[in-house]
This record gives sequence, structure tokens and C-alpha cells, in this order.
Amino acid sequence: MIILGIDPGYAIVGYGVINYEGNKFSVIEYGAVTTQAGMPFNRRLECIYDELSEIMERTKPQAMSIEKLFYNSNAKTVIDVSQARGVIMLAAQKHNLEIAEYTPLQVKQSVVGYGRAEKKQVQEMTRVILKLDKIPKPDDTADALAMAICHAHASGSLMGKLGKL
Repeated sequence: MIILGIDPGYAIVGYGVINYEGNKFSVIEYGAVTTQAGMPFNRRLECIYDELSEIMERTKPQAMSIEKLFYNSNAKTVIDVSQARGVIMLAAQKHNLEIAEYTPLQVKQSVVGYGRAEKKQVQEMTRVILKLDKIPKPDDTADALAMAICHAHASGSLMGKLGKL
């Protein structure tokens, strides 16, 4: 199964595309979609949609795994990230991808085996699982790859079914 992992944002959208077959992982592609701070917000959303659509067309994933949004203290940030998530989910829907959402706790549990793991632990385990020489940068990219690993581990499990609710 080819899985696209997404760490949503509007300035940086981390993405990672992996193949998971027979309990073995291989990396297809990873990186980040970035938008400029001074750009009108609707144009930023359009860039995210267009670039992720190109990635989906190029890599042909069957599923997309995206982080569930949690509220932080900055309401404007959570609203803007929600809008970015919306265009990301629309792109996935337009490409007929199965969409799964996971909380940070679920990702940590799946990748590290401990739901309260530190970010660096998750990034290092992602590097080890995918047999990468170094932790991908920016952090959003490493987080997106962890999101894809989480879906690979969870697909077919109860956790995978809960991620689709």
C-alpha cells in the first residue's frame, strides 16, 4: 500500500510518501510544501492544494494519513490550519484516496510504542524504521513520515478503524 502522510499547516505542509508491503517500508518521496508569509491567505491555500495534487498524481498513493487538529491557545492559528486541512482533504478526496486521521498520541504510540514519547524520539524511530541516514528536515516532513508509518501499522487494526471516524 502506498501511503501519503501529511503534517498540516499553512506556512509549511510536511508530506511523506511510503510504500508498505509485507511488513516492509520503503520511502518513495518526502518534503514540504511551503507558502510565503506575505501572500494572500486564499492564494496560500490554492498553492497547497495545487502542489499536493501534483504530488498525489506523481506518487499515486492509495491512502492519506493526516494529523487530527487539536485546539491550542491561538484561535487564529487553529482556524487557519483548519482551512489548510480542508483543502488538503479536498485534494485527497478528488484523488479518491482513503483518508485516515490520527491524534499525535496515536502516532507516538504507533511509531515509538509510547504515547507520551518526545518529538525527537518519534523522529529518530521514524528514521530507523524507514532506514534513512538522517532525520528529514524540516520537522514537519519527519512528522508526516511518522503519520504515514502510523497508518501502515494501524490499517486493518482497531486503531485504523478508529482513525477513520
